[in-house]
Amino acid sequence: MKILVCISKTPDTTSKISFIDNNSKFDDKDVVFIINPYDEWYALVRGIELKEADPSITLHLMFVGTSDIDPIIRKCFALGGEQAIRIDCMPQDSMETAFQIATYIQDNPYDLILCGKETIDFNNGAVGAMIAAKLDIPHFNLASELTLNDTMITVKTEVDGGTETFSTCLPALVCCQKGMAEQRIANMRNIIASKTKPIQIVPPYPFTPNIQNVNFELPPPKSGVKLYNIETINDLVQTLHQDLKLF
Repeated sequence: MKILVCISKTPDTTSKISFIDNNSKFDDKDVVFIINPYDEWYALVRGIELKEADPSITLHLMFVGTSDIDPIIRKCFALGGEQAIRIDCMPQDSMETAFQIATYIQDNPYDLILCGKETIDFNNGAVGAMIAAKLDIPHFNLASELTLNDTMITVKTEVDGGTETFSTCLPALVCCQKGMAEQRIANMRNIIASKTKPIQIVPPYPFTPNIQNVNFELPPPKSGVKLYNIETINDLVQTLHQDLKLF
C-alpha cells in the first residue's frame, strides 16, 4: 500500500500582503510561510495515522516548488513524515500544480492520494479534482472521515444539509477537511530527525501555462467603526432603518 500526501505552503494569515511590478506579481519579501492548514492538520496527519496503524504502508509527501519550500518540508518531517518528493518548479496556477503531481504519479503509481480541501491563499480547492481527473480515478471532496480496508476505502463527505458515505476500490484521491484527523504538535525527537532526512528533487515536467496573471488588486480597506452613545440611540435606529435598511 502506497499513500501520497500533497502539501503546499501558504502565507501566514497575519502576513501583510502586497504586490510589485505594477501589481502583476506577489511580493513575498518578509512574508512568513506556513504549511497549508488543511494539508497539515487533516491530510498529513491522517496519512501518518494510517501509517502508524499499518507499518507496511509506504507514506510519501509531495511538494511542488523551489528550494524555498524546503523549510516547510522539514516541518512536515517533524510532524511524522518520512519521505518527501519535491518537483522543482514554481507553478503559475492550479492547473500546473496538478499537472506536475499527476504526471509524477503516472510514472510512480500510488494507491491513495490525500490533499487538503483547499489552500488558504486562493481558496479555490481545484488541485485535488484536477489531479484525479488527469489520473481518471475516483475523487472525494470535503471528506471528514476515511477508513481504509485492504484495497477499499470508505469516505464520509459533507453535503448541503448532511453527509454522504461512499465506498470504492483504490486507487482514489481524497480531499480532507475538519474531522478527518486531530492536529498534532511535533515532538523534539522528530524535530531533530527532520534536519537530516533526505528530500528527493524531481525536475519539472514540460508544461505550457494556460493563463497569465495580468494584475492583482487588494480588496478595498474596511471602513472605520462608528460608535453611538446611549443617549443618541435614535441616531442608531435611523442609521439601521434608512442607511442599512435592516427594517
